[in-house]
Amino acid sequence: MLEALLKRTQTGEKIAMLTCYDATFAKLMALAGVDVLLVGDSLGMVIQGDGNTLHVSMQDMVYHTRCVSNGARPRADNPSGTNSVIMSDMPAGSYEHDKALALANAQALIEAGAHIVKIEGGGNMVDTAAYLIMHGVPVCAHLGFTPQSVEKLGGYKIQGKTAESAHTMLADAQAMAHAGVSMVLFEMVPAALAAHITQQIAVPTIGIGAGAGCSGQVLVLQDLLGIYTGPADKAPEDYKAPRFAQNFLHQTGSVQQAIATYVSAVKAGCFPEEQHSY
Repeated sequence: MLEALLKRTQTGEKIAMLTCYDATFAKLMALAGVDVLLVGDSLGMVIQGDGNTLHVSMQDMVYHTRCVSNGARPRADNPSGTNSVIMSDMPAGSYEHDKALALANAQALIEAGAHIVKIEGGGNMVDTAAYLIMHGVPVCAHLGFTPQSVEKLGGYKIQGKTAESAHTMLADAQAMAHAGVSMVLFEMVPAALAAHITQQIAVPTIGIGAGAGCSGQVLVLQDLLGIYTGPADKAPEDYKAPRFAQNFLHQTGSVQQAIATYVSAVKAGCFPEEQHSY
């Protein structure tokens, strides 16, 4: 399934990815043609109400991966199943310091139904990525703004703005591609930089706040529906949606149609537009 998706990208087809945390939306997304269902640790914010992703556990990720897998599995009206790939985030603390532990946790996500796992970090995570891949676990690398490092980065800030940081990001992406990752995801990265790196590496790139030059796009489902209003302890009026978000529900009036419109917009290269990029 993952291999078939990657082959399609070689013809220039864009990848449409959305976060997904439960069986109901997994089924809707699969039927709408969403290529990748990302079981993101963003669930710590949009599902659990925290202000960041740092408290999400492996138990949480395995549980939600299984829910999504159940929703996207083959159905009676479609015996061959769907073509949606399930990607699961490795949560903070589950992979950074011990490769053997990283493998055990990654395998737990694969057993729960994931086809590929995502890890955050650049050069410092290349060996871990290579180790997982060597043991049969497909990996997506997450570069740019990495939410699990939000405290170290000093908040939600654009990455790769200086010549030095841009050079480092390119080197990290090239190293990850050389290590064998299946995809590289860029978050909150200048559009020109993401487009340049996409042209320099031989694996698909996914953008969120990284411009239209990537091989595909991802959004948080709750942002696409315009229903996320910030952490539980904050007033809704104090929350401002990120620049890269777009409320597709507002323009369609239907959850199913909002998801389908997002997929069509990504495939056609109509989303993101310039105002969604940095």
